[in-house]
Amino acid sequence: MKKSNVREISQLAVLTALSVILGRFVMVPTPTGFLTLLDAGIYFTAFYLGSRQGAIVGGLAGFLIDLLAGYPQWMFHSLIAHGAQGYFAGWIGGKRFLGLVLASIVMVGWYFLGSLLLGYGLGGSLAGILGNSLQNFFGMLVGYLSYLAFKRFERR
Repeated sequence: MKKSNVREISQLAVLTALSVILGRFVMVPTPTGFLTLLDAGIYFTAFYLGSRQGAIVGGLAGFLIDLLAGYPQWMFHSLIAHGAQGYFAGWIGGKRFLGLVLASIVMVGWYFLGSLLLGYGLGGSLAGILGNSLQNFFGMLVGYLSYLAFKRFERR
């Protein structure tokens, strides 16, 4: 049996819980669901810990927010969309910019596809693109600024 890393599991659990809280604290209703600050937690985790951890926190937090908010039809879509978002956002070095672009495209694109699959129609699906894009870029900004602040604090 593989020995588990208690510190990493605990860290991911706390970051997932914080991301869920960020996602539930500010919820802006839209025609196809709601917009949140979940992405800030995902981007912070991806920047700080990397791709695998960003994917875990993103997928679990997105899944749990939809469960808690009463949108169970979106749970697996959020698991995939935010998990992939966290994975790509965690790319480092020369791939960082490409990772952020892919993270944005995958999240917004998956929710567009999810809206179509759940029967919101083309109009409802298109209506969600702007809000999801704004949520993504605002989360990217807040997550990055939080990461910089944390790294600065951590050095002291």
